Amino acid sequence: MRKAPPNTRVIPDPSRRQFIQGLAAGGVLMGLSPWLKPSWAGQAAATATGMAPILSGTEFDLVVAETAVNYTGSPRMATTVNGSIPSPILRWREGDTVTIRVTNRLNTSTSIHWHGIILPYQMDGVPGVSFAGIPPGETFTYRFKVEQAGTYWYHSHSGFQEQTGMYGTIIVEPRGGEHIRADRDYVVQLSDWTDEDPMKVFETLKKQSDYYNFNTPTAVDFFRDASEHGIGKAMERRRMWNRMRMSPTDLADISAYTYTYLMNGTTPAGNWTGLFNPGERVRLRFISSGTQSFFDVRIPGLKMTVVHVDGQDIEPITVDEFRCGPGETYDVLVTPQDDAYTIFAQSMDRTGYARGTLSTRAGLTAPVPELDEPEWLTMTDMMGAMGQGGGTGGMNHSGHSMPGGMNDNAPQVRHAKTEYGPSVDMRVDMPRTNLDDPGIGLRNNGRRVLTYADIKTPGGPVDPRDPGRDIELHLTGNMERYTWSLDGLEFGKSTPIHFRHGERLRVILHNDTMMTHPMHLHGMWSDMEDAHGEFLARRHTISVQPAQRVSFRVTADALGRWAWHCHLLYHMDAGMFREVIVA
Repeated sequence: MRKAPPNTRVIPDPSRRQFIQGLAAGGVLMGLSPWLKPSWAGQAAATATGMAPILSGTEFDLVVAETAVNYTGSPRMATTVNGSIPSPILRWREGDTVTIRVTNRLNTSTSIHWHGIILPYQMDGVPGVSFAGIPPGETFTYRFKVEQAGTYWYHSHSGFQEQTGMYGTIIVEPRGGEHIRADRDYVVQLSDWTDEDPMKVFETLKKQSDYYNFNTPTAVDFFRDASEHGIGKAMERRRMWNRMRMSPTDLADISAYTYTYLMNGTTPAGNWTGLFNPGERVRLRFISSGTQSFFDVRIPGLKMTVVHVDGQDIEPITVDEFRCGPGETYDVLVTPQDDAYTIFAQSMDRTGYARGTLSTRAGLTAPVPELDEPEWLTMTDMMGAMGQGGGTGGMNHSGHSMPGGMNDNAPQVRHAKTEYGPSVDMRVDMPRTNLDDPGIGLRNNGRRVLTYADIKTPGGPVDPRDPGRDIELHLTGNMERYTWSLDGLEFGKSTPIHFRHGERLRVILHNDTMMTHPMHLHGMWSDMEDAHGEFLARRHTISVQPAQRVSFRVTADALGRWAWHCHLLYHMDAGMFREVIVA
């Protein structure tokens, strides 16, 4: 379809629905990459069917290059590691020292960040913060001791290379052997692919932030509202959103209009398949590598017992569904009995899905659920604690408070002076602190959905000290301008945050926007707390819902310079990024 100029509203092409499924044989195209060595040919062919190559040991050679792929019927060039998407699965052992030589065959600089891995800052792989990047034609050697076990992942931290295919899995075997017993063990890496140049996508969002959003309210929605709530309330609801110049369906910046959602590098039509024998215990390591996508994961007909989150053991909890935000990892155990089950991971905006199958033999399938209906953001998402109380206030928009009462249980906040500027289009005065909310689209859906309140690391925090001080940051943005920031300051306009080496501190994140932000602090664990300051879980990525306030404790035990950012790549690139200096 021919695109309209970014400042005009476009009508979605109905044929796009077929591309949500992608090509059944979509993936790496063999023989078209000049850097694809013969020894990697089998690896890349395996990737085309959803089986990433596995590399194990202590010495690794990784080559970053362009490789031709085709997911939708239109060949494109992707950024690959050793010629595959996803990149090879790296298997390490806790306590070993690993050496990883990364050679750059691109015509631009590259990098690899080892997401969630605790290591010296010089090995963290963030250009401009922890090292200079890997120039074209050069090799950088990463070397560090592996001090942890569990499921992690790695990806480029250069430009939009992660969006073009540069991401892979890390599995670290515990020093004493695996204690989570399973008969089968599969990685399920979720991601999003676009045929568009990511820089063009970013430029489009800067010009029209809702360009890819086709869930905007329609006349049909208005008449449905009027029928259910009366025409007066329906009109007031529209006026409220128009007054704020916001859309109640801004759940995701980028939709299946341009995205094809992948499971282990395989399109929904390609149907990645993991085999099992009835009654076996199967471990599924879900890794959310979605550049801009939250995935809601379920396996109809199977309960999932979540045993491991962000590489850390948790107290096992059995659920029907969980939300996996960019950067997060969730390990679950299932015991399938029937012949086939669909692994269904729908995008939070309900425009598309990644899909695979667990089956007793190749070729079997199970019914694929219909996408859930997209939901509007609620008063709670817009106004926090005031919305929970049923009021109509609690949020400042463009400097003007909306009328309403007070909620004595909500934390009272002060906004930084830097929040009062063109980079911020709203501020939440009374945020909510509830962690038992699964989020928009998952509330009261009839399924048992995992929440952050359910995720508990056994044994308590490694560091039992009380925090000596608090650091509060507000997650801020302006949807019309497509600017994202912390305390109203985009990266480049901000100064580093300083942690004193060895101190124990509390970090408070206050989301003043209506989008969920997965926040990732490099180099140190985040000990997430409940609303009363009690320890919940050790995390490396924490998704903060709209109008929500969360807190976690940090032990500043890692000297050096570290990145701290939203893991929605386009938000990070638009400015939601800070440098942390531990000295």
